[in-house]
Amino acid sequence: MSKMHLVMGGRVTNPQTLEFKDLSQVDLVGVFPDYASAEKAWRGAAQRTVDDAEMRYVIVHLHRLLEPELPSA
Repeated sequence: MSKMHLVMGGRVTNPQTLEFKDLSQVDLVGVFPDYASAEKAWRGAAQRTVDDAEMRYVIVHLHRLLEPELPSA
């Protein structure tokens, strides 16, 4: 299985958590084939909202969710 990384973000209830205020408003930046391209997309999205403490973007390792028994290397 190829390694897939989802970049997503949105407004959170608390900047210290990942509890999104409104899931219908989550920004799905995209799915990327490797961590480097996902990180580049994440940096771009996060930079656009750097002054808004309630906006948070993350990289989700989809391949780990789909096959958690596989090693992460």
